[in-house]
Amino acid sequence: MKALVFPGQGSQFVGMGKELYDSRKDIKDLMESANEILGFDILTLMFNGTDEDLKKTEVTQPSIFIHSVAALKAVNGLGAEMVAGHSLGEFSALVANGVLSFDDGLKLVFERAKAMQEACDANPSSMAAILGLEDAKVEEICAQISGIVVPANYNCPGQLVISGETPAVEEACAKLKEAGAKRALLLPVNGAFHSPLMQPAQERLAAAIEKTKFRKATIPVYQNITTTAVTNPEEIKQNLIAQLTGPVKWTQSVQNMIKDGASNFVEVGPGKTLQGLIKKIDASVDIASAI
Repeated sequence: MKALVFPGQGSQFVGMGKELYDSRKDIKDLMESANEILGFDILTLMFNGTDEDLKKTEVTQPSIFIHSVAALKAVNGLGAEMVAGHSLGEFSALVANGVLSFDDGLKLVFERAKAMQEACDANPSSMAAILGLEDAKVEEICAQISGIVVPANYNCPGQLVISGETPAVEEACAKLKEAGAKRALLLPVNGAFHSPLMQPAQERLAAAIEKTKFRKATIPVYQNITTTAVTNPEEIKQNLIAQLTGPVKWTQSVQNMIKDGASNFVEVGPGKTLQGLIKKIDASVDIASAI
């Protein structure tokens, strides 16, 4: 079975999407509609901006979504039987399985990005990558820290990102190194994504989601929160909302997709991050880029 997977924040690069834009008129029209929907010229930032431009959350997230859906259009869905997305990528996956239109998905992604940026500005906080330690040990040590620090991204075995208040994250990093972590690296982000500190953003996103039409999925989406196949639009909505303050369980999602028959994973969107993670989760499956 074929599975499409869609990347999240961090996969952006200057020039992203330009080849797609130039490749076909229907893709060009789709991408140009994004400028009108967002109310600013995001394509110029994607094609000719700077790394700093693309690091702004309210630019990064729509850019990756636009690129991913354009790439999806370029390959006509590839006859996939299941989809999943890493954090932000879940919105791209929901366009792929018919739950969201491109317009509605882009509006939600932009609202999510602005809400997350505001939450970061209101309460500066941190994330850190923990390498070479079992998930259970990271969970155990985070639970012992006073202050907010939680597992945020279960990326692959031996790679887990933690998120929370900066002093708590720094204390957790020190204790995780003592416990045998190969590395505990603070990430260059000014916010605690996928932690309780995203509560204000979650409330704002929930309001936007409730006003948006969600259709029944044509094929299942394996969502970050549940890690299992979902097709019901109401369940999908609630899982999207919960995702902002809950962890991205990517390892578990991929494992469940493989258990349910996925043997061929295709990454749709910028970069190859998910291909590397999936290879570390299960080296036996076939992995490729869509374009």
